[in-house]
Amino acid sequence: MKQKFLIRSILCLIVFLPFLEAAGSQTATTDAKGLDEVPLLTEATAAPDTTLRDADRLVVVWTSGDREVALKMVFMYTFNAKKYEWWKDITLLVWGPSAKLLTEDKELQDYVKSMLESGIHVLACKGCADMYGISEKLEEIGVTVRYTGTDLTEFIKERHVITF
Repeated sequence: MKQKFLIRSILCLIVFLPFLEAAGSQTATTDAKGLDEVPLLTEATAAPDTTLRDADRLVVVWTSGDREVALKMVFMYTFNAKKYEWWKDITLLVWGPSAKLLTEDKELQDYVKSMLESGIHVLACKGCADMYGISEKLEEIGVTVRYTGTDLTEFIKERHVITF
């Protein structure tokens, strides 16, 4: 029994020794009552990391001009992903024929407004929107319209991206 305890103690020491050494190298101060050691805050520990992990970010690229694809897949998944917190940060990128469809369909516009209200970022490609002459109409709906080639490239590098 003593031998098992000793072996477990040695294993714990081997596993946790690097962490103990790192913790011991930080400067510590005594609290106001002088009872406990309190580690000083360093730049790394001064504030919690509020950046989202890449795994928490989703970009849905919607390119289809098919209304059924919009309603039965793109919008349904994107909205529910936000509602049920499957992802912490969601962007809907409207690109190509989908932008034109959005400006022509009141139901889709209302759905996008609901997405915006729920905190989903909605972005449209200005190059495509300008080709269709609909940039202003998209902005009236509340969609951010800008050139998005660089954005898409960064999204692909940094986030989960799905396309429809």
